[in-house]
Amino acid sequence: MSDLQIRAAVPADLDTVLAFWKVAAEGTSISDDTDGVARLVARDPEALLLAERDGELVGTVIAGFDGWRCHLYRLAVHPDHRRRGIGGALLAAAEERFAALGGRRADAMVLDRNALAQHAWRAAGYAPEPQWSRWVKPLTG
Repeated sequence: MSDLQIRAAVPADLDTVLAFWKVAAEGTSISDDTDGVARLVARDPEALLLAERDGELVGTVIAGFDGWRCHLYRLAVHPDHRRRGIGGALLAAAEERFAALGGRRADAMVLDRNALAQHAWRAAGYAPEPQWSRWVKPLTG
């Protein structure tokens, strides 16, 4: 993976990232828009990690740390670049970030219907916790 570069996103990357997620990511979120991703990058400039090969975006992960818990979102690898270690490299970078910040455990949002993603997460050492369910409430301004 020597030709793979992992770096933090900058504001100029946002449109590229959003377009990438439409091709490479499963599902959508209320925050999957320019404003949502811009807030993420402004609040935590090291959270959105990009994997690039030859200047092309091939993978992403959001490695968010709130001071208490480590959260992983939007692990996505372009379909033409899967099964080449990109997801593992992104997770390793995210876990290094968490360790440097004092994080103790990482959790990931994984769609129940996404069997391919579940396989990848298990291969990386993650496991579901069936006793938990995610509860959400959209906030209105």
